[in-house]
Formats: sequence, C-alpha cells, structure tokens
Amino acid sequence: MPDLPIYRPALAGKTALGGDTIRLEALPEGHLLHVMGVTTTEEIEAHLLAAGLKESSVRPAGYRQWFIAGNDRVSDVHLRALTGALAGRAFISDQSHGRVRIRVSGLNATQVLNKGTAVDLHPSAFPEGSTAMTLFDHISMQLMRTGSDDFELTVLRSFAESLYEELEELALAHGAERLAS
Repeated sequence: MPDLPIYRPALAGKTALGGDTIRLEALPEGHLLHVMGVTTTEEIEAHLLAAGLKESSVRPAGYRQWFIAGNDRVSDVHLRALTGALAGRAFISDQSHGRVRIRVSGLNATQVLNKGTAVDLHPSAFPEGSTAMTLFDHISMQLMRTGSDDFELTVLRSFAESLYEELEELALAHGAERLAS
C-alpha cells in the first residue's frame, strides 16, 4: 500500500460553539492566496471578477501584500487567469494548504478577542473591513473585522487547533455551548 498523504481539515472534529452573544466556528478550508507586488486592492478585486473568483475577498496583509480568501477551492484555471492578469505587477503564492480561517462573531466577540490581542477593536479604531497582522497570546494571525460584530482570524495551519481551543474556552466562559454537528 503506498504511503500517500491523507487530506484532513486542520479543525476536523471541532464543533461550532454558539450562544446568545457569541459564536465560534471553523470556516471551510477553501482558498487563501498571498499577493505581493505593486498593485492595489481595487485592481486585485477587478481581476478577481475577470478571473471568475467573485466570491473571494481581498484583505491587506502588510506593505504591498494582500490575502485573497474564499470558501471554495480555487481551480488551476482560475489561478492561472489571476496570475496572468497580475503578471508584471504582482506575484501570487497559494497558501490554501498552510492557513486556516476561524470566525468569531456576536455581541461579545470583541470581549473574547480582547482577552488575547492588543488590537483596539472599538469600531472607531478598527472599523468593518479593517485588518491587522497581530498575535493572539503567542500565536501569530491576521485579524479582520468582517461585520459590526464579526471577525475572521487567519492562522498558520500548525497553530489552528491551539488557537481554536483557546477561543473555545473563552467562548464557553461567555455562555456559548457546543452546537450539534
């Protein structure tokens, strides 16, 4: 029998947690593309539509760097179309296999996240659409506000389970319960 790697989502077996004021869930391991170069968010978004990736979102990740995230796997055709459209202006590195996205939402989402990050999450300092490369305790992550009380955390795959378990404890302390799978 050949030794072939078996794909297993990093947070397989982790159930979502929910309550009146907090929700924690692992997002689908779709795609996460790292874009580096001399371009703009608007240019990347325009090329996403042309490449057929309209369900993806673009988030700043540092100086001349962005992440493109979505819930579906990206096909080679779409990736080649986007790479071709940005040729000469930016490079794309597929990080889908190495990073995991987690959603924290609800009225107490900021209280939960404030337990582990130093980012000021008040809406006036960190409005919807804002992103920050930061730490949650000792774990490096990208934090994005996707709605008034919704946040998405992108973390290296090898740290995903540890971060999720830490967030589980905090969510349970805020009244969340494990939801049926």
